[in-house]
Amino acid sequence: MKNTIHHRGVIEKIADHSIYVKIVQQSACAGCHAKSMCMAADSKEKIVEIPDSSGLYHVDDAVLVCGQSSMGMQAVLLAFVLPLLLVVIAIIFGTYNRWSEGISALAGLLILLPYYGVLYLLRDKLKKRFIFTLKKTEN
Repeated sequence: MKNTIHHRGVIEKIADHSIYVKIVQQSACAGCHAKSMCMAADSKEKIVEIPDSSGLYHVDDAVLVCGQSSMGMQAVLLAFVLPLLLVVIAIIFGTYNRWSEGISALAGLLILLPYYGVLYLLRDKLKKRFIFTLKKTEN
């Protein structure tokens, strides 16, 4: 079980062989008793779409959303590491070609448009790669 990620959630809706689960994503210190004093804690509600046609789950069921930790690493790579590398490479390319700093920085930011556009176009393929499973909980 070390290689899995678990989040507690509640089923929001069921439609078209998919279950939509609301999970609360919290920062590391969101559970601290002093969070109201330090203002560093935050939490966000997320809706996760999980393919399922078993009919075992119902709206408002408490569930556990499970996924492989390697999926988390791949998501970080696609969402943060590769874009950062693209920006740095574009800035280095601009500097090497003696572009002004402003143009190099703009090129670094503009390179993100096609990158995230490609990710958007590949979203269905990525959905098949990032698969979560559900488990019922007692709560």
